[in-house]
Amino acid sequence: MPAGRRYALLGENGAGKTQFLKLIATDLWPTPTGRESLRYLRAGRPIEVREAKACIAYLGAERQDRYARYGWDLRVRELLATGLHGTDLPLTAPAARDARRVERCARRAGIGSLLERRFLSLSYGQKRIALLARALIGEPDWLLLDEFYNGLDAGFRERANRLLAQTRVRGQSWIVAAHRTADLPPGTTEGLWLRSGRLVGSGPLGRRDVRELDRVAGAPVGLVATRAVAAADSAPIVELRDVDLYVEYRRVLRVANWTLRSGEHWAVIGANGAGKSSLLKLLYGDLAPALGGRLERAGCPPGTPVDAWKRTVGYVSADLQADHDANVDLETLVASGARASIGIVEPLTAAERARARATLRLFGLAAVARRPPRELSYGQLRRALIARAVAHAPRLLLLDEPLTGLDPRQRAAVKRGLARLAQAGTTLVVALHHLEDLPLPVAGCLVLESRRARVAHTMRPRAASRLKPGNPKCR
Repeated sequence: MPAGRRYALLGENGAGKTQFLKLIATDLWPTPTGRESLRYLRAGRPIEVREAKACIAYLGAERQDRYARYGWDLRVRELLATGLHGTDLPLTAPAARDARRVERCARRAGIGSLLERRFLSLSYGQKRIALLARALIGEPDWLLLDEFYNGLDAGFRERANRLLAQTRVRGQSWIVAAHRTADLPPGTTEGLWLRSGRLVGSGPLGRRDVRELDRVAGAPVGLVATRAVAAADSAPIVELRDVDLYVEYRRVLRVANWTLRSGEHWAVIGANGAGKSSLLKLLYGDLAPALGGRLERAGCPPGTPVDAWKRTVGYVSADLQADHDANVDLETLVASGARASIGIVEPLTAAERARARATLRLFGLAAVARRPPRELSYGQLRRALIARAVAHAPRLLLLDEPLTGLDPRQRAAVKRGLARLAQAGTTLVVALHHLEDLPLPVAGCLVLESRRARVAHTMRPRAASRLKPGNPKCR
């Protein structure tokens, strides 16, 4: 591929996009067949793989997940410095010249004030921008981004676009794997199409190609006044009373009061860092309110083990996906949802296995039921986690950006499945940036801003059509 080009890498879940990018990044090597050929050129001359690796920066979800999985809680300053040498962890103290480069790079990325913060304490959007800065600090010839924009609100997308615009000015190239129109950075002009592990086409990226990304996924269902979705006197499932929430000694929510009733579906909206993921963790039971606040769960009087509550709830999040790197097959992963566990301690029963297999078939994953999570694409694993969440017919589904990483057809299929679950009696709470990811009309939205939760039961139709990630216009 010639230098100075900017490609979109397109294909359905499981087409091989991540493996293709890893192959180019030298993280993988071609399977020996006697026919393979992989050469790297720079300025028209062949170069060794070691030299090529220094010219390429790869950033994907797996890279971000590893920091949480292995507890690599570097300071942001240290994180950026590792990008200068292509290492995961700092091996030596940076020289004065490298320290100055780190500070310049942080200022350009708008994270200069975060240099002394620990990486794992950052918001999702801050982590993404910090990792993009790390990838760019070595000024690579090629930047490989695997679903980079997933989970970013409008403000962080704009910040990422500004950083990538600087690479265009310098003549750098990129390949961006994406499933949405909004996930293609400005300046992307060419396409690479993958299907079933084969490169089936390349060429100019036309408007029809871009529109197709969003057409199949379906139109937004909207945030509308739908009090009829649940009777006003239906039983409460969760009640928050004067709740303050702290995460690692930082307050992320203050004085929240809210009641979730059976059959009443809600959207949770807010910018990156507003506390959406933390709120869902609170509802699920992974976090607890500060002293003085009350969180009441139906059927769980004080003193009830939280695991008893979790077994009645389905939960999907990016953090949960990062945790599932265990060496278990997909069938076991899906069955573990009924036990609210990561992995399985006691052997599964025949009934649990049968239910897991039936759910995998429902989500089109029967063919990969015996594979471990690490052998799946990001989108396939996300579908498996949704299957895990619904396999035991939970009374409540907590979904944090549930359709992240899914191709348009899979987004449409999962939305239909979630809508059927809601009609059958499951209550949904969905945190999201993309309005089109709502699987059904909701009773209202919980808007998180300035560390407070504001309830909105209606949305102006015109405002709904203009809703941008992180910029809710609810009333």
